[in-house]
Amino acid sequence: MASPTLITPSTSTPKPLITPIRSKLISNAVSLPSTTKPLRRREFLSLAAGILSPALLLPATSAFAASDEEYVKEASEVIQKVRSTLNMDKGDPNIADSVAELREASNYWVAKYRREKALLGRASFRDIYSALNAVSGHYVSFGPTTPIPAKRKMRILEEMDTAEKALQRGR
Repeated sequence: MASPTLITPSTSTPKPLITPIRSKLISNAVSLPSTTKPLRRREFLSLAAGILSPALLLPATSAFAASDEEYVKEASEVIQKVRSTLNMDKGDPNIADSVAELREASNYWVAKYRREKALLGRASFRDIYSALNAVSGHYVSFGPTTPIPAKRKMRILEEMDTAEKALQRGR
């Protein structure tokens, strides 16, 4: 037997349990012309979703996505900058400018390629990234005019050689 408190469908419209409270500001505001209705929340959201959804459905690509040839060219340029900066004499007056240029080039290179999933597994990327990290860390810690210790310099140049060989092999 059905309980009399169960809600059953009926032909009459149900009354809201809570009556909406109207603000005095809204009631005193200038009324809209009878031809235009204010957008309801649901209508607004469906309109916004319709406008924004094509942009969200497009495949997300990196802003700097580069070709393989461009990667090889830019990686070779960074390798040359690192070598030329490390091989400068400690008394050279242009060393600070060279370090600044290297830092700018390395920041650009890392920012461009570190999000490329296809490049993350490459030996050339790994070695260049490691060497740039060591060079940048040294110059940030000790200043642009402090020479890199021989042992660290040797390791960085070895990584650059290994990276260059990997680039030539397409790795």
